[in-house]
Amino acid sequence: MKNVPFTKMHGIGNDYIYFDCVDEPELIGNPAETARKLSDRHFSIGGDGIVLVLPDEKAGFRMRMFNSDGSEAEMCGNAIRCVAKLLKDAGRLDGDSVDIATGAGILRIETGSTPDGKFVATVDMGEPILNGPDIPVATDDNPVVGLPVPLKDGSSVPATCVSMGNPHAVLFLDEITDSDVLGRGPEIETHRLFPNRINVEFAKVVSRDEIEMRVWERGAGETLACGTGACATLVAAVLNGLAERKAVLKLLGGELKIEWREADNRVMMTGPAETAFKGTVDIPS
Repeated sequence: MKNVPFTKMHGIGNDYIYFDCVDEPELIGNPAETARKLSDRHFSIGGDGIVLVLPDEKAGFRMRMFNSDGSEAEMCGNAIRCVAKLLKDAGRLDGDSVDIATGAGILRIETGSTPDGKFVATVDMGEPILNGPDIPVATDDNPVVGLPVPLKDGSSVPATCVSMGNPHAVLFLDEITDSDVLGRGPEIETHRLFPNRINVEFAKVVSRDEIEMRVWERGAGETLACGTGACATLVAAVLNGLAERKAVLKLLGGELKIEWREADNRVMMTGPAETAFKGTVDIPS
Protein backbone atom coordinates (compact mmCIF):
# COMPACT_ATOMS: atom_id res chain seq x y z
CA MET A 1 0.00 0.00 0.00
CA LYS A 2 1.06 3.59 -0.57
CA ASN A 3 -0.25 6.71 1.15
CA VAL A 4 -1.45 9.15 -1.53
CA PRO A 5 -2.56 12.79 -1.10
CA PHE A 6 -5.95 13.82 -2.49
CA THR A 7 -8.13 16.91 -2.67
CA LYS A 8 -11.92 16.66 -2.33
CA MET A 9 -13.51 19.33 -4.54
CA HIS A 10 -16.92 20.16 -5.95
CA GLY A 11 -18.56 22.33 -8.57
CA ILE A 12 -22.00 23.28 -7.21
CA GLY A 13 -22.21 19.97 -5.39
CA ASN A 14 -20.90 17.71 -8.17
CA ASP A 15 -18.07 16.26 -6.06
CA TYR A 16 -15.02 14.24 -7.01
CA ILE A 17 -11.81 13.09 -5.38
CA TYR A 18 -8.88 14.72 -7.19
CA PHE A 19 -5.36 13.32 -7.50
CA ASP A 20 -2.51 15.56 -8.70
CA CYS A 21 -0.57 13.17 -10.93
CA VAL A 22 1.32 15.84 -12.91
CA ASP A 23 4.70 14.81 -11.49
CA GLU A 24 3.82 11.11 -11.19
CA PRO A 25 1.45 10.01 -13.99
CA GLU A 26 1.30 6.40 -12.74
CA LEU A 27 0.36 7.44 -9.19
CA ILE A 28 -3.03 5.69 -9.42
CA GLY A 29 -2.40 2.29 -10.95
CA ASN A 30 -6.00 1.07 -11.17
CA PRO A 31 -8.24 4.16 -11.40
CA ALA A 32 -11.45 2.22 -12.12
CA GLU A 33 -11.16 0.12 -8.98
CA THR A 34 -9.96 3.13 -6.98
CA ALA A 35 -13.06 5.07 -8.08
CA ARG A 36 -15.39 2.27 -7.02
CA LYS A 37 -13.80 1.97 -3.57
CA LEU A 38 -13.25 5.63 -2.70
CA SER A 39 -16.62 6.92 -3.98
CA ASP A 40 -18.57 5.02 -1.34
CA ARG A 41 -20.14 7.71 0.86
CA HIS A 42 -20.57 5.38 3.86
CA PHE A 43 -17.33 3.42 3.97
CA SER A 44 -14.79 5.70 2.27
CA ILE A 45 -14.19 9.33 1.26
CA GLY A 46 -17.32 9.54 -0.87
CA GLY A 47 -17.95 11.30 -4.16
CA ASP A 48 -19.33 11.04 -7.66
CA GLY A 49 -16.02 9.53 -8.74
CA ILE A 50 -12.32 10.37 -9.02
CA VAL A 51 -10.38 12.72 -11.31
CA LEU A 52 -6.72 12.32 -12.26
CA VAL A 53 -4.82 15.49 -13.22
CA LEU A 54 -2.04 14.46 -15.59
CA PRO A 55 0.60 16.03 -17.85
CA ASP A 56 -0.19 16.36 -21.55
CA GLU A 57 2.22 17.05 -24.41
CA LYS A 58 -0.16 19.27 -26.39
CA ALA A 59 -2.29 21.01 -23.79
CA GLY A 60 0.08 20.97 -20.85
CA PHE A 61 -2.45 19.22 -18.63
CA ARG A 62 -5.00 16.43 -19.04
CA MET A 63 -7.87 15.17 -16.90
CA ARG A 64 -9.21 11.64 -16.72
CA MET A 65 -12.38 11.02 -14.77
CA PHE A 66 -13.93 7.81 -13.49
CA ASN A 67 -17.50 7.56 -12.27
CA SER A 68 -18.45 5.96 -8.98
CA ASP A 69 -19.17 2.68 -10.83
CA GLY A 70 -15.63 2.65 -12.26
CA SER A 71 -16.59 3.59 -15.81
CA GLU A 72 -14.50 6.28 -17.48
CA ALA A 73 -16.33 9.37 -18.76
CA GLU A 74 -15.21 11.68 -21.54
CA MET A 75 -15.77 14.99 -19.77
CA CYS A 76 -17.37 16.80 -16.86
CA GLY A 77 -17.94 20.53 -16.92
CA ASN A 78 -17.97 20.87 -13.14
CA ALA A 79 -14.85 18.74 -12.75
CA ILE A 80 -12.80 20.69 -15.28
CA ARG A 81 -13.41 23.92 -13.35
CA CYS A 82 -12.14 22.15 -10.24
CA VAL A 83 -9.06 20.96 -12.14
CA ALA A 84 -8.34 24.57 -13.12
CA LYS A 85 -8.64 25.62 -9.46
CA LEU A 86 -6.41 22.77 -8.30
CA LEU A 87 -3.73 23.76 -10.83
CA LYS A 88 -4.01 27.44 -9.90
CA ASP A 89 -3.83 26.73 -6.16
CA ALA A 90 -0.77 24.52 -6.75
CA GLY A 91 1.01 27.34 -8.60
CA ARG A 92 1.09 25.40 -11.85
CA LEU A 93 -0.49 28.16 -13.99
CA ASP A 94 1.45 31.05 -15.49
CA GLY A 95 -1.62 33.25 -15.93
CA ASP A 96 -5.39 33.18 -15.69
CA SER A 97 -6.04 30.76 -18.57
CA VAL A 98 -5.23 27.10 -19.08
CA ASP A 99 -5.79 24.45 -21.74
CA ILE A 100 -6.83 21.04 -20.44
CA ALA A 101 -7.07 17.91 -22.57
CA THR A 102 -10.14 15.72 -22.01
CA GLY A 103 -11.84 12.79 -23.67
CA ALA A 104 -13.87 15.42 -25.53
CA GLY A 105 -10.81 17.30 -26.81
CA ILE A 106 -8.73 20.22 -25.51
CA LEU A 107 -10.76 22.89 -23.71
CA ARG A 108 -9.76 26.43 -22.73
CA ILE A 109 -10.60 27.67 -19.22
CA GLU A 110 -10.42 31.29 -18.08
CA THR A 111 -10.11 31.64 -14.30
CA GLY A 112 -11.20 34.59 -12.20
CA SER A 113 -12.95 35.50 -8.97
CA THR A 114 -16.24 36.90 -7.73
CA PRO A 115 -16.43 40.29 -5.96
CA ASP A 116 -16.14 38.48 -2.62
CA GLY A 117 -13.00 36.64 -3.74
CA LYS A 118 -14.37 33.20 -4.55
CA PHE A 119 -12.95 31.23 -7.48
CA VAL A 120 -14.95 31.19 -10.71
CA ALA A 121 -14.12 29.89 -14.18
CA THR A 122 -15.50 30.15 -17.70
CA VAL A 123 -15.02 27.08 -19.87
CA ASP A 124 -15.21 27.06 -23.66
CA MET A 125 -17.13 23.79 -23.99
CA GLY A 126 -16.87 23.74 -27.79
CA GLU A 127 -19.59 23.15 -30.36
CA PRO A 128 -22.53 20.87 -29.51
CA ILE A 129 -22.86 17.67 -31.53
CA LEU A 130 -26.40 17.32 -32.85
CA ASN A 131 -26.16 14.52 -35.42
CA GLY A 132 -27.72 11.30 -34.14
CA PRO A 133 -24.99 8.78 -35.06
CA ASP A 134 -22.29 11.07 -33.67
CA ILE A 135 -23.92 11.59 -30.24
CA PRO A 136 -24.43 8.52 -30.47
CA VAL A 137 -28.15 7.76 -30.76
CA ALA A 138 -29.74 5.02 -32.89
CA THR A 139 -31.30 7.49 -35.34
CA ASP A 140 -30.15 9.41 -38.40
CA ASP A 141 -31.94 12.57 -37.22
CA ASN A 142 -29.93 15.81 -37.24
CA PRO A 143 -30.76 17.44 -34.91
CA VAL A 144 -32.38 14.85 -32.64
CA VAL A 145 -35.42 16.76 -31.37
CA GLY A 146 -38.43 15.06 -29.76
CA LEU A 147 -37.15 11.53 -30.33
CA PRO A 148 -39.75 9.10 -28.87
CA VAL A 149 -38.10 6.87 -26.25
CA PRO A 150 -40.36 3.84 -25.54
CA LEU A 151 -40.48 2.83 -21.87
CA LYS A 152 -41.21 -0.50 -20.21
CA ASP A 153 -44.63 0.66 -18.94
CA GLY A 154 -45.83 1.14 -22.54
CA SER A 155 -45.51 4.93 -22.53
CA SER A 156 -42.87 6.97 -24.33
CA VAL A 157 -41.10 10.25 -23.64
CA PRO A 158 -39.77 12.76 -26.21
CA ALA A 159 -36.03 13.39 -25.85
CA THR A 160 -33.82 16.01 -27.46
CA CYS A 161 -30.31 14.58 -27.68
CA VAL A 162 -27.05 16.52 -27.63
CA SER A 163 -23.41 15.59 -27.16
CA MET A 164 -21.07 17.98 -25.38
CA GLY A 165 -18.27 15.47 -25.79
CA ASN A 166 -20.48 13.07 -23.83
CA PRO A 167 -24.07 12.08 -24.67
CA HIS A 168 -27.20 13.66 -23.16
CA ALA A 169 -30.93 13.13 -23.51
CA VAL A 170 -32.97 16.14 -22.37
CA LEU A 171 -36.64 15.83 -21.36
CA PHE A 172 -38.79 18.95 -20.82
CA LEU A 173 -41.44 18.63 -18.10
CA ASP A 174 -44.04 20.85 -16.47
CA GLU A 175 -42.80 19.61 -13.08
CA ILE A 176 -39.79 17.47 -12.17
CA THR A 177 -40.53 14.59 -9.79
CA ASP A 178 -38.55 11.83 -8.10
CA SER A 179 -40.47 9.27 -10.15
CA ASP A 180 -39.14 10.93 -13.30
CA VAL A 181 -35.51 11.22 -12.20
CA LEU A 182 -35.11 8.11 -10.07
CA GLY A 183 -37.59 5.95 -11.98
CA ARG A 184 -37.11 6.86 -15.61
CA GLY A 185 -33.50 8.05 -15.33
CA PRO A 186 -31.86 4.62 -15.04
CA GLU A 187 -34.18 3.11 -17.66
CA ILE A 188 -33.38 5.82 -20.22
CA GLU A 189 -29.64 5.72 -19.38
CA THR A 190 -29.41 2.10 -20.54
CA HIS A 191 -32.05 2.22 -23.30
CA ARG A 192 -31.23 0.40 -26.55
CA LEU A 193 -31.46 3.73 -28.42
CA PHE A 194 -28.22 4.83 -26.74
CA PRO A 195 -25.35 2.46 -27.57
CA ASN A 196 -22.88 4.11 -25.13
CA ARG A 197 -25.55 4.72 -22.46
CA ILE A 198 -26.57 8.34 -21.89
CA ASN A 199 -26.88 11.11 -19.30
CA VAL A 200 -30.49 12.14 -18.74
CA GLU A 201 -31.62 15.71 -17.96
CA PHE A 202 -35.09 16.52 -16.63
CA ALA A 203 -35.76 20.22 -17.28
CA LYS A 204 -38.45 22.74 -16.41
CA VAL A 205 -38.38 26.02 -18.35
CA VAL A 206 -39.19 28.81 -15.88
CA SER A 207 -38.64 31.61 -18.39
CA ARG A 208 -36.66 32.15 -21.57
CA ASP A 209 -33.53 32.88 -19.53
CA GLU A 210 -34.03 30.53 -16.56
CA ILE A 211 -34.27 26.73 -16.51
CA GLU A 212 -34.53 24.36 -13.56
CA MET A 213 -33.11 20.87 -13.99
CA ARG A 214 -32.14 17.60 -12.35
CA VAL A 215 -29.68 15.09 -13.74
CA TRP A 216 -29.38 11.33 -13.82
CA GLU A 217 -25.71 10.83 -14.71
CA ARG A 218 -24.47 7.84 -16.64
CA GLY A 219 -22.49 5.64 -14.27
CA ALA A 220 -23.18 7.74 -11.16
CA GLY A 221 -26.95 8.06 -10.66
CA GLU A 222 -28.51 11.37 -9.65
CA THR A 223 -25.93 14.07 -8.93
CA LEU A 224 -26.35 17.58 -7.56
CA ALA A 225 -25.06 19.11 -10.78
CA CYS A 226 -23.71 18.35 -14.25
CA GLY A 227 -21.91 21.00 -16.29
CA THR A 228 -22.10 19.27 -19.65
CA GLY A 229 -25.74 18.46 -18.84
CA ALA A 230 -26.51 22.13 -18.22
CA CYS A 231 -24.91 23.01 -21.55
CA ALA A 232 -26.85 20.28 -23.36
CA THR A 233 -30.09 21.42 -21.70
CA LEU A 234 -29.70 25.00 -22.91
CA VAL A 235 -28.90 23.81 -26.43
CA ALA A 236 -31.95 21.52 -26.36
CA ALA A 237 -34.15 24.34 -25.07
CA VAL A 238 -33.02 26.61 -27.91
CA LEU A 239 -33.61 23.85 -30.48
CA ASN A 240 -37.16 23.49 -29.14
CA GLY A 241 -37.76 27.26 -29.18
CA LEU A 242 -38.11 27.37 -25.39
CA ALA A 243 -35.21 29.65 -24.39
CA GLU A 244 -32.79 32.32 -25.48
CA ARG A 245 -29.18 31.46 -26.19
CA LYS A 246 -28.05 32.78 -22.80
CA ALA A 247 -29.65 31.56 -19.57
CA VAL A 248 -29.17 30.61 -15.94
CA LEU A 249 -29.42 26.88 -15.32
CA LYS A 250 -30.57 26.05 -11.79
CA LEU A 251 -29.43 22.65 -10.53
CA LEU A 252 -29.82 21.06 -7.10
CA GLY A 253 -26.32 22.18 -6.09
CA GLY A 254 -26.39 25.71 -7.47
CA GLU A 255 -26.42 27.78 -10.64
CA LEU A 256 -24.46 27.85 -13.88
CA LYS A 257 -24.49 30.55 -16.53
CA ILE A 258 -24.62 29.01 -20.01
CA GLU A 259 -24.40 30.72 -23.39
CA TRP A 260 -24.68 29.09 -26.82
CA ARG A 261 -23.05 31.71 -28.99
CA GLU A 262 -24.64 32.23 -32.37
CA ALA A 263 -21.51 33.82 -33.87
CA ASP A 264 -19.28 30.76 -33.57
CA ASN A 265 -21.66 27.99 -32.38
CA ARG A 266 -19.64 27.45 -29.19
CA VAL A 267 -21.09 26.88 -25.73
CA MET A 268 -19.64 28.82 -22.80
CA MET A 269 -20.14 27.72 -19.19
CA THR A 270 -19.42 29.90 -16.14
CA GLY A 271 -19.53 28.64 -12.58
CA PRO A 272 -17.63 28.17 -9.29
CA ALA A 273 -15.29 25.49 -7.98
CA GLU A 274 -14.54 24.86 -4.32
CA THR A 275 -12.16 22.78 -2.24
CA ALA A 276 -13.95 20.82 0.49
CA PHE A 277 -10.95 19.26 2.22
CA LYS A 278 -7.59 17.56 1.70
CA GLY A 279 -6.15 14.35 3.04
CA THR A 280 -4.26 11.15 2.27
CA VAL A 281 -5.57 7.70 1.51
CA ASP A 282 -3.98 4.25 1.28
CA ILE A 283 -4.05 2.83 -2.27
CA PRO A 284 -2.55 -0.48 -3.44
CA SER A 285 0.90 -0.04 -4.98
